[in-house]
Amino acid sequence: MGIRMGSSEIYRIVEGFHEILDSLIIGVELPGGKYYMPLFVVLREGVQLDDSLKARIKDQLRRNVSPHHVPDEVLVIQEVPRTLSGKKLEVPVKKLLLGFPIEKAISLDAMGNPDSIQYFIEFASTADALK
Repeated sequence: MGIRMGSSEIYRIVEGFHEILDSLIIGVELPGGKYYMPLFVVLREGVQLDDSLKARIKDQLRRNVSPHHVPDEVLVIQEVPRTLSGKKLEVPVKKLLLGFPIEKAISLDAMGNPDSIQYFIEFASTADALK
């Protein structure tokens, strides 16, 4: 059984880091009872996602949310996919990571930034953790 994620609490902590402008966390239940939770971050210009920043993010989530909400990995993206009204597209990205075809996962016409979804299409097809 999956772990209930409080994504707004996670976003509050992650986006509280000066280095991070935006973020998206996705929890994916995989076959065999496995669970994969990547955290995607948009970094402030000039910032690198190094081991120190990853460790600080994970430490803050472990301390302030729970050990179950520490992401499996932290990845840099250019922008978080959003609806026309600005809502983060967690469910459509999750569907892509679960292998749904794009046309079943999301309506590009409903997106405020449709180019942002391309990263997740490519990520879903190449991510070792999803296999």
